[in-house]
Amino acid sequence: QVRLVESGGGSVQTGGSLRLSCVASGYTFDRLFVGWFRQSPGKEREGVAALWTGAGIPYYSDSVKGRFTISRDNAKNTLYLQMNSLTSDDTAMYYCAAQTQAYRGPVTTRWDSEERYDTWGQGTQVTVSS
Repeated sequence: QVRLVESGGGSVQTGGSLRLSCVASGYTFDRLFVGWFRQSPGKEREGVAALWTGAGIPYYSDSVKGRFTISRDNAKNTLYLQMNSLTSDDTAMYYCAAQTQAYRGPVTTRWDSEERYDTWGQGTQVTVSS
């Protein structure tokens, strides 16, 4: 059974940095899509970053491009999200997600579509304050 466990969240001041980690068991981050999503109170969950592991291609939302970096360490079965220049808009619960099986939906399904992912972690809270 695949399990994803996030860590690294916390409270940080505006302009600060955090690195989130997602450790997988029963799965390796070397196939299909893996990604990070976030959800703020009263808002829908949104895709932040993803990695098409087959080709090592990263994807980012416009709101985090240039500030966040997604990466993986296959030896540690860990996915990371390095977050720099944080603002209050980044305050949210952050979730790790993985596509562990072949996706049967349209090939045009975007990287930030939740339906592409079949396994989710419990989340880690990030709070940015001034």
